Amino acid sequence: MERFKFLAKNKINNLPKTSGVYAFKNANELIYIGKAQNIKDRVKNHFSQPSYRDNLFIDKVSRVGYFETNSEIEALILEASLIKKYQPKYNVVWRD
Repeated sequence: MERFKFLAKNKINNLPKTSGVYAFKNANELIYIGKAQNIKDRVKNHFSQPSYRDNLFIDKVSRVGYFETNSEIEALILEASLIKKYQPKYNVVWRD
């Protein structure tokens, strides 16, 4: 979590429009990590058009963290390593 800059959930309009990795955190731990070409748009999408999986955790989110990268490829690699490191409950693809 040392890399993420965290904002309150109601401050997502302050997120950058750059590529990077974002994380949703509840009161105690990271619960989901994702990557985005545009962090602000992707995070807003989780809240405005939640998928079935989003509905499992979106109400538990209290803070949104982000880490900007220079490219989408860099974001993909960082996302995979952070998921392996933190094992968020709602990420299942990259855990192994």
